[in-house]
Amino acid sequence: MKLCFQLAAMLFILALLVFYISRLTPGDPLQSFYGDAVQSMTQEQLDAARVRLGLNDSIWVQFVKWTEQTLRGNFGISLRYKRPVLEIVLPLLKNTLILGVISYVLVFSLAIGLALVCARFENKWIDKIICKIGTMAFYTPAFWLGVVFVLIFSINLKWLPASGAYDFGKANSPLNRAAHLVLPVSIMIISHFWYYAYMIRNKLLDETRKDYVLLARAKGLGKMQVLTKHCLRNVMPTIINIMAVSVPHLISGTYVVETVFNYPGIGLLAVSSAKYHDYNLLMLIVLITGFLIIISSFIAQYVNEHIDPRMKNTDIITL
Repeated sequence: MKLCFQLAAMLFILALLVFYISRLTPGDPLQSFYGDAVQSMTQEQLDAARVRLGLNDSIWVQFVKWTEQTLRGNFGISLRYKRPVLEIVLPLLKNTLILGVISYVLVFSLAIGLALVCARFENKWIDKIICKIGTMAFYTPAFWLGVVFVLIFSINLKWLPASGAYDFGKANSPLNRAAHLVLPVSIMIISHFWYYAYMIRNKLLDETRKDYVLLARAKGLGKMQVLTKHCLRNVMPTIINIMAVSVPHLISGTYVVETVFNYPGIGLLAVSSAKYHDYNLLMLIVLITGFLIIISSFIAQYVNEHIDPRMKNTDIITL
């Protein structure tokens, strides 16, 4: 019950901030609804249109009305597409979740594996090379790297598709979807996994300095065996914390990748809705994104409490 109240309170504050800020930005939402026809409308017609769309009320009155409708499950009509926003968002949310979940799993699987290798060969040439390459990859802009990959693998070599989630008429083909995911997922991995690998590497190295590790090595256990069986288990709560707080980072990365590769997801839709002042569409995307971020922290807290009972009295994830 407490978690439900916290979730509702956080989403309410998030919705309030975004609702208020979005309406202070320059631009006219009537342009999205009527298109070029707005240029030929008289002032009386413009005023009537604002009243009809509820844009003539104060921001706070608009927010109250929006909140009442949202609590009833009515998220409104898209100003640009003239359709219920749920009908627009739900199909694209599936594409974003596929891209995001696959990237998330691969990023942390590779990060943990690479961190173990670096910790095993601390300060040796393998560790130094991986650190240098990883740092270069992390500081390379994702949008620039995405363009380079498109030029190489799509235009020059013609190995992989450059955009979209699937070819026309092949939405149910797993292989076709997989081919369209290769480049976006690759950019997500290259742009993110070293940042987390480096943090996990440092935590593992701190753990290897403890007395129990020296005792285990004295008993004849190999360094990698100690790392995987003892050190990794002991730093697992920290890794889970890192995985929880990484959700906003990876979601923002997913939105960037969707824009670069014209991947039909809610990230690309969010950019479009903000550009065209499509308020109802933007609010739903913000609520979905906020829900995913907050719920991931709750899940991480729950898992941590079962791994380490001492954390039951701590607040929501901190790092």
